[in-house]
Amino acid sequence: MTVLILTNEEDVTADMVVVHLNASAVPVVRLDPADLTGGVALSGEYVHGAFRGHLSAAGRLVSISGLRSVWIRRPGTAASRAAAPSAWLAEEAGQALYGMLRSCDARWMNPPDAAGRARYKPWQLRLAQRCGLPVPATLITTFPQAAREFAERFPDLVVKPVSGAHPQDPPRAVPTSRVAPDADFSAVAFGPTLLQRRVAKRADIRLTAVGETLLAARRATDADAEVDVRFDGSGAPWHPVETAPRVAEAVRAYLRDAELAYGAFDFVEDSDGTWWFLECNQSGQFGFIEVDTGQPIARTIAEWLARPTFGQEPSVNGASAKSL
Repeated sequence: MTVLILTNEEDVTADMVVVHLNASAVPVVRLDPADLTGGVALSGEYVHGAFRGHLSAAGRLVSISGLRSVWIRRPGTAASRAAAPSAWLAEEAGQALYGMLRSCDARWMNPPDAAGRARYKPWQLRLAQRCGLPVPATLITTFPQAAREFAERFPDLVVKPVSGAHPQDPPRAVPTSRVAPDADFSAVAFGPTLLQRRVAKRADIRLTAVGETLLAARRATDADAEVDVRFDGSGAPWHPVETAPRVAEAVRAYLRDAELAYGAFDFVEDSDGTWWFLECNQSGQFGFIEVDTGQPIARTIAEWLARPTFGQEPSVNGASAKSL
């Protein structure tokens, strides 16, 4: 049984997991949907009530029914590197690939539908609240007056994008920034704006969840540190930290309700030690955390991917895993 990894060729984080799969002699195929109709090909046959599907990449052929797990890491847009790319071809190729993959009994990290839903930050915030995770007071609005009234109630605010990275080529990260005390919020009318009470943090927390396994890391911060941990140039290292039982219970509830097998949770820790939920990235990076802390994140992911699904037998052919 084979592990299928869908990601772009520059994704060195996926390489860390492939190393462990290789060491365990678990067959693995890695491909980027962007290469469909070029270096990647597919075929599916629906005859006499049965389905037979295959994927081909770099001269290797894998049966879709022979997949034990599918890891949707950071794939490119289907067929975006085809000889004549188009929005129509991308839609056709994506429908074909992911539609066929849904026909198998493989385990998903993460299921495509769940992964798509999990990207919606407003949905994340409400789910976190329902699961018992503390969420800073937040407003998403296009009403300038609503923003002004929110700022009166919570004078110390940050503003962040609702969707994440700006969709340029390559995508550009938009930092979370503090809101000036004299902001008039007139521009709110031109696009949805996310305002959030700033938590006076003493540390950033990254909690990486793989199935039931929770690996948390903490990085201490100064009072004048950057609001957005991605742009903090202090160089302070991350250290492993225990997850409080109530936080662990809430995170696992979040994963169950979101139908996710993997999630990278970002929290900030206040002076009382409370972890405030900021977001959960369903395909978040983990390499930098593993390098600093030594936490076995890549190995844990590999073990999850290598586990057989219900009704599958563990691989006993001893074939060496190869990465494409």
